[in-house]
Amino acid sequence: MTARQQAPHVYRAINAITAAFARDGIPKTHTNLRDQYHYRSIDDVLNRLGPLLAKHRLCVLPRVLKHRMSTQVGEQDSLLTNIQLLAAFDLVSARDGSTHVVRCWGEALDGGDKGTAKAMSAAYKSVMLQAFCIPVACDDADASSRRLKLPASATEPTEGWPMWCDGICDMIGLCESLDALDRVRTRQGTLLAALKRERPELYTRIGEAFTKRSEELAAPKAALQAKAKPAARKMAPVMETVDG
Repeated sequence: MTARQQAPHVYRAINAITAAFARDGIPKTHTNLRDQYHYRSIDDVLNRLGPLLAKHRLCVLPRVLKHRMSTQVGEQDSLLTNIQLLAAFDLVSARDGSTHVVRCWGEALDGGDKGTAKAMSAAYKSVMLQAFCIPVACDDADASSRRLKLPASATEPTEGWPMWCDGICDMIGLCESLDALDRVRTRQGTLLAALKRERPELYTRIGEAFTKRSEELAAPKAALQAKAKPAARKMAPVMETVDG
């Protein structure tokens, strides 16, 4: 038997599936409007890969090796769950039982209970695209420098810009410190940037609200400092008298 015939079937199957994708890859037909990039969904990968795995009798068996969870604050103070997991994928040949293991990290942010499922899908898609060297069956996005323009509805809050602006102004008025104002500005940064582009008159109104509240919060501190200076001047003669 030749060296080729003696090779474990798991590698021959991987090679055959890679060859099939080399002729006809998976195009990036979906667009993330927010971050302006094209991508292939997990369903795109599964729909194309499934028949090839069955044809070449190759099984993909996932396992989670590590799982980490933390919480983060999203836009409008929403609570998000961050999931990070290390997954192992056993590529097993149904012909001779030969195996090969590939590992990959998956990460996802979710506002509900789907974080782990999303992270697992991300890890699966990443492993399959790399293990089988799946190309893009269309012009590479890096071939040009075109940028997508977000439609107005892509970033506008559900309640609409005017009502959202009213809510932010009310929130600014309730801030009790300059640090609180900074937190509002940071957490609403994405929407404020969109508001500046789409409704500059409302953006100006919010800016005036920030300025006014900043001056109000700074005024008591300035008044206390002004009172402290005369008190210090009154103490000086007394100290001199005592020393004398």
